[in-house]
Amino acid sequence: MNDQEASLDQLRRTAAALLELSPHPPSGLRLRTGDLSVEVDWAQPAGPAGTPAIATSGVAPAAVAALSAVSDAVAAVRAPLLGTFYRASAPEAPPFVALGDRVEVGQQIGIVESMKLMNPVESDVAGEVLEVLVADGAPVEYDQVLLMVATDRAVDGCAQIFGGKDAS
Repeated sequence: MNDQEASLDQLRRTAAALLELSPHPPSGLRLRTGDLSVEVDWAQPAGPAGTPAIATSGVAPAAVAALSAVSDAVAAVRAPLLGTFYRASAPEAPPFVALGDRVEVGQQIGIVESMKLMNPVESDVAGEVLEVLVADGAPVEYDQVLLMVATDRAVDGCAQIFGGKDAS
């Protein structure tokens, strides 16, 4: 993958993560590849009985439909207990997972040391690692978010929205 393709891929993942933050599709979406830029506009809720009024001008109907189909696109992998989080099995070892890696359900993504016991942390979702939120050796609380993962459903939806090798 060349630098331009990597930049475009990062832009797609960033846009998908931003789009998932809203309970409804955006009113506008602008992407740039030169110096990377993502701009997302959401309409203000104003519909009857609390229903959001969504302006979709400037957004292709197929993109709006695809956005609606992508639910649970970004999932959090959380700490199963309180302790110290380690990203690798040893200080010199590579991390279990890194940004952009693919994870499967049940795959070990780290270790939480608690009361001198090393407890493996496993992913409960399959997809691509979008963000690692906790540094190696950092203390974590029970249920604290460790990683953000673009689920397989998100990857399929992004291919529909932005095009790509998985698009049908």
